[in-house]
Amino acid sequence: MAHRSPARFLAPLALLAVVAALFMVVQSSRTDSGGSGSPNRATDARPTATPTPQRKGPRRYRVKVGDTPSSIADKTGVPLEDILRLNPDLDPQTIQVGQRIRLR
Repeated sequence: MAHRSPARFLAPLALLAVVAALFMVVQSSRTDSGGSGSPNRATDARPTATPTPQRKGPRRYRVKVGDTPSSIADKTGVPLEDILRLNPDLDPQTIQVGQRIRLR
């Protein structure tokens, strides 16, 4: 049997290494970017939320399929602590579709 070149075995390994490296770079850029243009913008130094005495927006939220208290907080912009404070009888395990939740 003829002697086989080591390149015959190394070429597929090199291809796999390049594909794995490319995959890691793409995944890293997706999680790190966050949609902001430059990480050192002046707006990044300001506080992200300032308490306002009176909120604009809906007073109640109707629960949809798959909603949780934290997902409702994300959708409405109302802090989770406020939702839980305004709805003391709210149990995340028994939340039902169509249930109305106070937001302010």
